[in-house]
Amino acid sequence: MKKYLKGAAGIILLLALISVQSCKKSFLDVTAKGTVASTQFWQSQADATSAVDAMYANLHTWNNIAFAPIAVESMGSDDAEKGSSPTDASFMNDFHFFTANSGEGQIADFWAGEYQTINFANQILDNVPGINMDASLKARYLAEAKVIRAYAYFRLVRAFGDVPLRLHVPKTASEFNIPRTAKAQVWAAIEADLTDAASVLPQSYGAADIGHVTKGAALALHAKAALYQKKWADVVTLTNAVTALGYTLFPNYEQMFRTNNKNNSESIFEIQCMLIPNNPGASNSQYSQVQGVRGSTGGGWGFNVPSADLAAAYETGDPRRDATIIFRGETTPEGDVIPASGDNPMYNQKSYVPFSLYVSGFNEGCQQDKIVLRYADVLLMNAEANNELGNAGPALISLEMVRARARAGNAAILPKITTTDQGALRTAIYNERRVELAMEFDRYFDVIRQGRGTAVFGSRGWKAGKNEVWPIPQNEIDLSAGTLTQNAGY
Repeated sequence: MKKYLKGAAGIILLLALISVQSCKKSFLDVTAKGTVASTQFWQSQADATSAVDAMYANLHTWNNIAFAPIAVESMGSDDAEKGSSPTDASFMNDFHFFTANSGEGQIADFWAGEYQTINFANQILDNVPGINMDASLKARYLAEAKVIRAYAYFRLVRAFGDVPLRLHVPKTASEFNIPRTAKAQVWAAIEADLTDAASVLPQSYGAADIGHVTKGAALALHAKAALYQKKWADVVTLTNAVTALGYTLFPNYEQMFRTNNKNNSESIFEIQCMLIPNNPGASNSQYSQVQGVRGSTGGGWGFNVPSADLAAAYETGDPRRDATIIFRGETTPEGDVIPASGDNPMYNQKSYVPFSLYVSGFNEGCQQDKIVLRYADVLLMNAEANNELGNAGPALISLEMVRARARAGNAAILPKITTTDQGALRTAIYNERRVELAMEFDRYFDVIRQGRGTAVFGSRGWKAGKNEVWPIPQNEIDLSAGTLTQNAGY
């Protein structure tokens, strides 16, 4: 089922494991051929560049972009259901109905994937300072590593709460086995990394470095970290700083997610996924494949499908509904005819790659990027924070920008929201976040941070005091000999 990158660039930095754990994944089982010993690496600017490239390549590996993130970041949501056939990967339903326990493999994979990302970043941060190289490039590489590390910790802390905070590569046995760190301290480390990075990173790059994190990415992720902590004034300041950098909403919502519009004017950070001719092994992203239209026509696996509840959440005439959901029996804007029968009535259109772009021998849709941060999210964060501060005017302006793009000049749909009542405006902003960002792996955590878990997810078994977080992987607790403790209720 899984396919892994085995190139030397993806292996060279795996010099020390993040925690004491057995290495069972095939992409870690490599021979010495084509690799460089750690004592011979970290010598030149070219080594630093290779390390940074490997850090980014790691972001589209299986544990970072496929099944585990779907399970941990999407399946609990009311926007998504397991999909595929009823018996295929039925363990995904344990996340949808909140029965997943600490032994569930996807939880372990998600944990391992994020700490592997942190390891790549820490390798750079520990070793690049000692390399004799261009000073400005060195500073930039270190700032990029801080953003990627912050991104991994952001994903971990919202999924698990307290997690081990590792800011350096362990060098002694005692440094491998460390306890969980209070989430407030993890959030502080995230914010410190992003503050440092934003002061160094450029606003944009030339063509050769497209996809590297920018100043806008550092500021937008910082705003999101502040949002989860309800630091409303900081959210306003940070989102205003992102706006000042010149991002604009891409005019066509549906086309924003197509491969021919990668890294567009709205994109702040997206994980770069490519189809590299004659190199299927390096074209390893399965983000689109696992969510693609199931069956011989689509070639996808059909997981993480939109729910009927999501389909019903859109206002009448909202074009984002058809741009987000591929309906069985429809013809897509790109001309693909979706069979009228099949296992699932709907599929995720945001991960869709037109069938004409599939290449035999490659993962279907391997060239589809995963958008992590985009400007509409920034505007909605700004609207939410301003409303919480009692600033209805600025909140309405940001909210209207998002709705106006969706309205696309059709005055008959999506009427302008004018209420200045804080509660009513809050509800409108929550609803807008849902339909604007649907199937982008935020809805589940949005509902929880908004304090609405019981109201929205309770009918599926969500329990306050437990399901705000997922369980710590039992294999990590066992390997730590009890140094790691379990979340309450698991």
